[in-house]
Amino acid sequence: MKQFVIAAAMLVAAASSHAAVDAAKAQEIANKNACMGCHQVDKKLVGPAYKEVAAKYKGDKGALAKLSAKVKGGGSGVWGPVPMPANPTISDADVKTVVEWVLAGAPAK
Repeated sequence: MKQFVIAAAMLVAAASSHAAVDAAKAQEIANKNACMGCHQVDKKLVGPAYKEVAAKYKGDKGALAKLSAKVKGGGSGVWGPVPMPANPTISDADVKTVVEWVLAGAPAK
């Protein structure tokens, strides 16, 4: 019984972490920092769709850190030959908001 209670609590915590994503704020930050010029929620533009990113990193416990570093430092090779430019001026808090939103499947505001 105790194991069931612990497992249920873990499921609730995982579900609530996705529910806590502020989609409106994340979209505002993404628009303000030109992220949406290369990415869309559900279709590939220059870079992958955010839903593709969420699917690729689903279950990856290190995804938040990996993607946050990629947003700040840029990179290439994961989604093809087109490099993603670095965005070093975005605050860590804003990067975290956007990356959590992407990992949650980029739900609409």
